[in-house]
Amino acid sequence: MAHEKHTIYIHPLAPAKVPAGAACNGCGVCCLFEPCPLGVILSRARTGACVALRWQGSLGQYRCGAIVAPGDVLASALPRGTRWLAPMLAPLLRRLGARWIAAGTGCDSSLEVVQTGSTTMATTDSPYPTRAVARRSEP
Repeated sequence: MAHEKHTIYIHPLAPAKVPAGAACNGCGVCCLFEPCPLGVILSRARTGACVALRWQGSLGQYRCGAIVAPGDVLASALPRGTRWLAPMLAPLLRRLGARWIAAGTGCDSSLEVVQTGSTTMATTDSPYPTRAVARRSEP
């Protein structure tokens, strides 16, 4: 699976990915490439971008919705008849989510962005995502 490539669509103002081990800067590359184990549960998918990922425009960063918007994430992830539980479960997801994604421990992604495309508009304040190609680095 080395050098597996995917096209990801990333916000044009997202920061560049930092090297593995550096402090997370909210670039979103890892979560746009594939969901983490918590994201697999919330997204109900093992491939593609995580549905819990949220762009925080005021910070210019991506953040995990399980931490910054747990009520919204649960409301969309829970089966229709159980969505009333979202407000009660949100504080629990926020606490456990931070632990499950190892928030604050630094970047653990070996992905690298190898090619970037352009947006449909030539400005960095464009609401349209930039197309990029990310791949796994060899271990």
